Amino acid sequence: MQFQQLLYFVAVAETRHFTRAAERVHVSQPSLSQQIRALEKELGAELFSRARGNIALTDAGEALLPLARRILADADTARLEVQELVQLRRGRVRLGATPSLCTGLLPDVLRAFHDLHPGIRLLIQESGSHDLVRELARGDLDLALVVLPLPTPSPALTTVELLREDLVVVSSAAAPAPGNGRTVKISDLREEPLVMFRHGYDLRELTVGACRAEGFEPSFTVEGGEMDAVLGFVRAGLGIAVVPSMVAARAMGVPPAHGGPPAHGGPPAHGGPPARAKPRVGEKPRVGEKPRARGSDLRVTPLAPPGLRRTIALAHRSDVAPPRAARELQRVLLASQPVVSANDRAARACPGDDDPRTPASTRSGGPGRA
Repeated sequence: MQFQQLLYFVAVAETRHFTRAAERVHVSQPSLSQQIRALEKELGAELFSRARGNIALTDAGEALLPLARRILADADTARLEVQELVQLRRGRVRLGATPSLCTGLLPDVLRAFHDLHPGIRLLIQESGSHDLVRELARGDLDLALVVLPLPTPSPALTTVELLREDLVVVSSAAAPAPGNGRTVKISDLREEPLVMFRHGYDLRELTVGACRAEGFEPSFTVEGGEMDAVLGFVRAGLGIAVVPSMVAARAMGVPPAHGGPPAHGGPPAHGGPPARAKPRVGEKPRVGEKPRARGSDLRVTPLAPPGLRRTIALAHRSDVAPPRAARELQRVLLASQPVVSANDRAARACPGDDDPRTPASTRSGGPGRA
């Protein structure tokens, strides 16, 4: 069995057409067909059904396809590993992450990594944990940031817990504060219109599961959005949303090592004169007044204990060591301890942040995927 034969086989399997497959791998169609026949002869089984010009995988072909993809991916990884310079001046990292982590955690971490290794290409795959686990197993990713527990635990993967993060409630600063104004209980969501993520987000499953555990079905004013869209709908006053504290802190513009923006109409985080009252939705800034930052359009309110919390882990295949550049990104991620304090940074952006917070415990719910 030759490497090129597997490459040709995968090309035909993915295009379901011999001529297009030959164009894809830059060989003539007769040469490709000859190599496929040689592979079938060696394996003792037909890999494709060629009835009336329709190309379909046989049972033997279906069994070979994931193995062939994995062999090709491993070979590609090995080639890149050998080609990398000792100083990590070039190379690539294929990193998967859930959508909310792409918004909350990754920007600062990837900036730090890029500053250290500007020659390394960063290829980001944004998807749910279930899909990311499958792509890791297939060899399509080097590393993945996933939400624990995994939808389908896999002994072929190694996971290292990176951080535990509280979930918080975001609402429009122009609307009445949810809950009692200082915290929000899950039962309070019964009376609140929710802006809800699309299916596939663990935040959707976790929020809906928590509401059902309290005996009610939440009501949605808008549903189906990605993270940025959900925050935009909340800013517009369409409802409230339950989001990770890191996402809330970034949306509020909270600096990594400093307190958040002042509460509505209250004193700034670092002293000075009181903040001006927030303009109403649609109202233009007064003459001489600078437009307000987008973060000031949002209010962040912690969930009352026990709250909701999720665990983020870094995963990679157990049977193959990540490429050198991926191992370096792994080191940067694991060393990024300041992100753990994102819960406190988001809390400092909330009204009533002088109350001590009781750490939230993990509430029963569906497995995290975003």
